[in-house]
Amino acid sequence: MIDSHCHLDCIDISDREGGIQSILDLAREHGVDRMLCISITLENDAPRRLAKAYDAVWATVGVHPCHAHEEPEVTVDQLLELIRADSVIALGETGLDGFHEPVTDVQRESFVTHLLAGKQAGLPIVVHTRDARDETIELIKTHGSTEITGVLHCFTESWEMAKRAIDLGYYISMSGIVSFPKATNVHEVCRKIPDDRLLIETDSPWLAPVPYRGQPNEPAFVSHVADAVAQIRGTKPEVIADQTTENFFRLFRAANP
Repeated sequence: MIDSHCHLDCIDISDREGGIQSILDLAREHGVDRMLCISITLENDAPRRLAKAYDAVWATVGVHPCHAHEEPEVTVDQLLELIRADSVIALGETGLDGFHEPVTDVQRESFVTHLLAGKQAGLPIVVHTRDARDETIELIKTHGSTEITGVLHCFTESWEMAKRAIDLGYYISMSGIVSFPKATNVHEVCRKIPDDRLLIETDSPWLAPVPYRGQPNEPAFVSHVADAVAQIRGTKPEVIADQTTENFFRLFRAANP
């Protein structure tokens, strides 16, 4: 099983004997063999360092939309230079976030830059989208690749948006939110995602699934995301594990099995 989106470098390991290795060991005990550690700024190279240090970890390069104002001058060439690092398999996370305040031009420009870099490099895009449905889709349509696409991670928007993204070749990733009883819109999306477009993630250290809701999250708990997805889709967790692993390698072609 693969955790397709985690922030391994943000997990508090101050009281964990063994540090990062203890997180990887617990993940393995839960059937989670690999994980994708997501970048939120270019300045922080921790995801790339972790991917270089641990065989179980891949990394991305990118600027989270909520941090775009901190690195407003990011360029395609800058991203292309950074993705040459070993174990970097995608761009992102990037996208648009209009939850706390309206989407800014800096976010838009950063998102387009990532899309163009992904198209040039032949790498998929990890997309963060929140309260910016139409604009996210339109920018993907206008500037994204039709051959190497990406994933809308930790998806909490409408099925209509998910369907539009799927029609553009994108994948949809379910996080621990899918295990929350009141997340009915996420449950609807989960039921409708085609088998070959589904991914699972933790987005750890945030959004721990039931039965760990409210506690720090970590990659091991993606097994509980798989359980929740399986229950909603009327299948077995092992089926979800196999499907999402196959989908991961189809999307992230630079990842070595």
